[in-house]
Amino acid sequence: MADYQLLVFDWDGTLVDSIARIVESMRVAAAECGLPWLDDVTIRGIIGLGLPEAIRSLYPDLEDAAQITVFRQIYSDHYLSLESTPSPLFDGVLESLLAFREQGYRLAVATGKSRRGLDRVLAGHGWQEFFDVTRCADETASKPDPRMLHEILAHCGVVPARALMVGDSPFDLQMAQRAGMTAVAVGYGAQPLAVLQEYRPQLAIDSFDGLGRWLGGQRVAYTEVGEHAIG
Repeated sequence: MADYQLLVFDWDGTLVDSIARIVESMRVAAAECGLPWLDDVTIRGIIGLGLPEAIRSLYPDLEDAAQITVFRQIYSDHYLSLESTPSPLFDGVLESLLAFREQGYRLAVATGKSRRGLDRVLAGHGWQEFFDVTRCADETASKPDPRMLHEILAHCGVVPARALMVGDSPFDLQMAQRAGMTAVAVGYGAQPLAVLQEYRPQLAIDSFDGLGRWLGGQRVAYTEVGEHAIG
């Protein structure tokens, strides 16, 4: 029975409702670069990757580095224009995160966003100092490589068995499993639970506050096991 110390969260589609803006920005960049139109399901399927990896996954024939740079810039400029008002937090996120901090959990973010992008949105929410540590795809390896989780664990001094990763994409769940961490799937973001459950997360929830209820039950169970063992 795990007594969790560290909670790691994906950003887009897990904490904030930004998926529609990502899809729109991808479409705008593709159109301006003369690339084929892609449906929502296809674009949502790459959310969670770093931006260069996402572009290559959507448009594998786009091999020229200069073209990829142009695509990235158009995407970033359009997304930034949409984010003049920061994407809203999902219901229950703020209250739950504050409760987790009061309960003594360490909190972290592992995201496919760039460092510049994450710092901007953290500032928009007034959260520059809220998390113990954050990691972004452009300063480490993109998901599902577990490197960013290894770095977060090392920073916090927490072993994998005492940490969990919460995300809305298969990349989040695969990354957690490769790092030896508990994987938690949320079904209100980029992918529905029916897709995410194929990756066998330890917990699947359809609202963010479900995590707090589950953790509360885990803590009670851990305490009961410990007291029984001592007795």
